[in-house]
Parts: sequence; structure tokens; C-alpha cells
Amino acid sequence: MILRNIQKDIIYHFDDYPVIAIVGARQVGKSTLAKSIISQYDNAIYLDAERPSHRQLLDDAEQFFELNHDKLICIDEVQNIPDIFSVIRSIVDDNKSIKFLILGSASPEVLQQSESLADRIAYFELPALQISELKNDYSFKKYLFRGGLPKSYLSKKYESSFFWTQNFIVSFLERDLRQFGFDIPFEVLHRLWIMLAHNNGQQIKYSTLSLSLGVSHTTVRNYVGILSQTFMLRTIQPYFINIKKRIVKSPKIYIRDVGILNALLNIRSFNDLYSHPVFGTAWEIVVIENIINRFNDWNHYYYRTSNGNEIDLILTKADKVVAIEIKVSVTPKVTRGFWIALDDIKANKAYIIAPVQLSYPMKNNVSVMNLEEFLGLENLI
Repeated sequence: MILRNIQKDIIYHFDDYPVIAIVGARQVGKSTLAKSIISQYDNAIYLDAERPSHRQLLDDAEQFFELNHDKLICIDEVQNIPDIFSVIRSIVDDNKSIKFLILGSASPEVLQQSESLADRIAYFELPALQISELKNDYSFKKYLFRGGLPKSYLSKKYESSFFWTQNFIVSFLERDLRQFGFDIPFEVLHRLWIMLAHNNGQQIKYSTLSLSLGVSHTTVRNYVGILSQTFMLRTIQPYFINIKKRIVKSPKIYIRDVGILNALLNIRSFNDLYSHPVFGTAWEIVVIENIINRFNDWNHYYYRTSNGNEIDLILTKADKVVAIEIKVSVTPKVTRGFWIALDDIKANKAYIIAPVQLSYPMKNNVSVMNLEEFLGLENLI
């Protein structure tokens, strides 16, 4: 089993919260992580809300929890029993011995619906497999084609990985979304997802998507929101704090897993990906997802002016600003617009992340660095 980075943090916070929630995309490894965690507790119970026999145990959830008042109770795929949140809230308020570990494949807002466990719950998002978790098993080509969903990345054959991911997409659209309470026409959402894949890493244009799909502007926004809430898309907001320039204000949108991107575009091998126009933004997905999850206490944005001066990713914390430009070339070069943008945002430090073997300084406090080394930094500035 691959040890996940967030496992120690989750165990540490059991002392502070009666309820811990692990959220993340379907098939990202939440169940495997949870089973690893509860194996360290003698009195733990695991319930899978997708199994009728386990759901039946919770028909009278209050009584079941009272009978197991001194145990750690893990409930997997909790979105299948949304009414359970109100029961959990009352139980943890009355009983300080019971602990809950709940797993869900949608955002906290979707999972809890109208119920609130405020001040009683801590949320942890489990991302796809991160490069730092793979250690010696990491391969640039393999990761860039298969993505980080465990069953895809760890598949024995490339063809099996692609086939599994295609089936994942169909299952997600036909089954999973309905379980979350979203009744959306399969064909419309599938077409939207493919269109977003073709425009991966670009500013989202709702009006263009609306015309192409034959649905309203509001409907497109709603569908994009649903894909974001279920961890299929990531939107990155523009950075325009205290900058008196004509800034592009539309968010950028990315398919969060590069394996899903390739399956949506029917890219069946790394060589096909290498020759495809999306190759550069596929690498952007890998870099952005790994950096955001590694430095999750930093805010993240992108920067672009109306005349094209641009930085792919900006990290901020308090008064610190770090600029990151992403290049897939092993001999990365930047344009004049990059240097102008650096001056605009007053970056404390800048990095160019590229698949280079050795890192090296460029000029003006800018370093060229490979992703693995960047993820190992303790301090960005």
C-alpha cells in the first residue's frame, strides 16, 4: 500500500474533533486510507454505505451509535445516507467517547446539504496520488499519461489503464452523479467535459460553451460547479490584488486528473499525448495539482493582463508572493511578458518548473527547477 501524505495529520486531529471527514474524487483511495487508519484502533467499525447490509445497520442509527458509544465508527460513501449527519451531530454532543471517520466523494457543501457539523468536524481532502507519495515508483511518462488515480497509475499495462479510466468516466456520469442527487443528461455533461478538456488551462467562456451545447449560460455554470464539487475540475481565480492594470478576470479551468484528460480526448499512449496540442497543459495539471496539495496553506491564483503578460501560478501567504511558470520543455525559455508580470505582482521569488535533470538559477531571483525538487522545499522564499 502507498502511504498517503495526509494520514499522520488525520490521526493527529482525532484528539481535537469528534468527526473527521475525508473527501475526494471517486476511486482516489479514500477507502484504502481509512482502512489503514482504523487498523490502528482496536475498537473500530467499518461501514460501507454502498452495501445494503451495512446501510441496514443504520436504519436506527441513533440506537446503533449508542450501542457502540466507545468506538471509532467509519462510514464510507456517506453521501448515500445524507440524513445521518443530524444523528451524528446529536450523538457527538451527548457522548464524548465516540469518534467518527466519514468518507465522501463530493465537497462538504454537497455532503452535508442542510445539516451542519460546524465546530465538530475537520475536513481533509485526499487528492490523487502525489509524486512525493510514489517515491521510486514515479515515472514522468507514466504519470503524465495515466494520472494519479491509483487503479489507473498502478495498472500493469497502459492499455488497461486507459480502458479503466474510460469506464470510470462513464460510471461517474451515469451512476455517481445520480447518487449525489444530480439528475443531468449524460450526453450534455459528457460533451461539456470533453469541451473543457480541449480548453484545459484556458479562461472559461460560459457564453461560448452555452452556444455550443444549446443550453443556457446559467446551466453551463451549474454543470461546471457540479464537476468542481465532485473534484473533477479545478478553477483557479485571477490575481489582481492592488494591481492597477487591465487584468483578465475570468477563472482558468483544469481537468484535475491528467489520466481523465487523456481519456476524454481519446489519447491512448504517451506518444499520442506528446504530439497533441494539450501536451503542455497536461503537464500544467501535474505541476499545479502537486504544488497546491503540497503547499496547501498558501492561496493560489494565476495572473494575466489584457495584453498577454502572464504567470501560470501565483502562491500567496500574508505578504509573501511566489510566482511559478510551468514549462514542459527540458530547455525552458520565458517571454518578455513573464518578466513584466513579475514586476507587476512584486514577487518575492519566482520559479520555472520544468522536467529538467538539474536545477539552476536564471536571473533576478528566478530559479529553474524540476518538480520533484520543488516539492521537497521546506521554504519557498
